[in-house]
Amino acid sequence: MARRSSARWAAFLNAPKPDLEVLIPSFERPTELAVTLAGLAAQEAPDFGILISDQSPGRPSWDHPGVLAMVRTLRAQGREVELLRHVPARGLAEHRQFLLDNSTASRVLYLDDDVWLEPGALERMASALDTLKCGFVGMAPQGLSYLDEPRPEEVSTFQPWDGTVEPEQVRPGTPEFQRWPLHSAANLAHLSHDLGVADDAWLAYRIAWVGGCVLYSRAALVETGGFKFWQVLPANHAGEDVLAQWKIMERFGGAGILPSGAVHLESPTTVPDRSVEAHQYVLNEEALLHRK
Repeated sequence: MARRSSARWAAFLNAPKPDLEVLIPSFERPTELAVTLAGLAAQEAPDFGILISDQSPGRPSWDHPGVLAMVRTLRAQGREVELLRHVPARGLAEHRQFLLDNSTASRVLYLDDDVWLEPGALERMASALDTLKCGFVGMAPQGLSYLDEPRPEEVSTFQPWDGTVEPEQVRPGTPEFQRWPLHSAANLAHLSHDLGVADDAWLAYRIAWVGGCVLYSRAALVETGGFKFWQVLPANHAGEDVLAQWKIMERFGGAGILPSGAVHLESPTTVPDRSVEAHQYVLNEEALLHRK
């Protein structure tokens, strides 16, 4: 179902549950969340629902006029929006798993609460996932404060996928890991311009991982364990999406797509303690178990 225009906002109709759901973990970012939802309100297709889970210690992020206005707008457009409170916080991975457990859609977009999507971005991601038939596709959010700062040395590892996306393994120290600078600053905006990517097209490329805006095949995410590894992690950790994506890439493959219509709002991080990287911690634990 396409979004309803303002002429039909009052025509509340029962619609089938969409097979794509946007999952937004939120923590003390009401202003940013309102902007994120405004980006979703500008998406025309495909049909999608939204699930927001908030872990703010005080009032939830949606208890803010700007967020509430966007929730009402999305619902008037015909989008299903569900608001969940999930406290106490037990870490990023557990929060992502909670969202997955509360969604039934066959495609799930994990969208951080500080990312704005340009109109048409969701449609391009859905088209890429359906065409490539891999485990996930992502649009790495761009920091547009760096738009006048080309970094050619950071995009030297760029390599498009030629048709089929194949499984591959990424680990620290491997050539594949060295792709990570591709997503720094506004590198993808410069790449898209230099490569002449059309406005309504997309180009898949090889990645180390993608943060902030990733559309998963639910089946691939579930079959590789999702984020259930949260149970062996300390609550203060980062890099949980890296580990989940590496597990998927090994079996189903994953890709980034150009152009990236995702914009990072460049607000201060809500995860200042990054002393524990989930992928390092869990992979080390698994290695120790194999040695026993």
